[in-house]
Amino acid sequence: MREASGHTLDTAAAALDKTRSALHRIETGETKANVHLIRTMMDLYDHFDPALIDAVRKSTQKPWFAAYGVQDNGGYLGVETEASHVDEFSAQVIPGLLQTDGYIRALFTTRGNTNLEQAALIRLFRQRRLISESDPLTYTAIVDEAALLRQVGGPSAMREQLHHLLEVANLPTVTLRVLPLDLGAHDALPGPFCLLSFPDPEDPEYLYVEHVTGTLHCEEEEDVTEARTVFTQLESVALDPDDSVALIRALTGSMITG
Repeated sequence: MREASGHTLDTAAAALDKTRSALHRIETGETKANVHLIRTMMDLYDHFDPALIDAVRKSTQKPWFAAYGVQDNGGYLGVETEASHVDEFSAQVIPGLLQTDGYIRALFTTRGNTNLEQAALIRLFRQRRLISESDPLTYTAIVDEAALLRQVGGPSAMREQLHHLLEVANLPTVTLRVLPLDLGAHDALPGPFCLLSFPDPEDPEYLYVEHVTGTLHCEEEEDVTEARTVFTQLESVALDPDDSVALIRALTGSMITG
């Protein structure tokens, strides 16, 4: 916008009463600008963009998770909030978007430094987008059968969790598939990962990986493409949605009779 108007960084900074470095940080996204400054810049550049005004307003609003005392600091919650679709492979536990309250609490009880109430509320709030009409999130989960067999929270909590999976599998926004144990080796044995897509097709896919000491956030094309290839391979060998539901139902039945 600035360059199209014929302004250099120096002339624009002087006209906006900003230092050259301050204006550069705003243009590169390092520093947030308020709506008043953006309108002034548009007047200077003789170019009005209402979409940019809306984006600036949105960027200055506190995210939903701030109400729970969480500072995401550029982490996963903010990215998932902006995403329109998530593909996830989960190896050892039920994916967070599909967990019941009891399962969440049992899972986080093992983490001594975790605020249990906060963790449960945030995960349950995230799940609302799966049934949202105004801002839906579509979701494809490939879950290793091992996660279905691990009794997190004991038999009662796990039965409730498996019943919940049968319910959410019916949602139009959810595609749930199981990777059977008898498959043997596969390309995702190293661990779980998520691929997030966004409403704007120009936005690159986003790779998110949790590991024992932290998380990996990546938009590098080579890494994202490799992860997409792995997910596609998993889709080719996982049970289809109907067979996956049948397996979960069978496991639920065996827990009741066992």
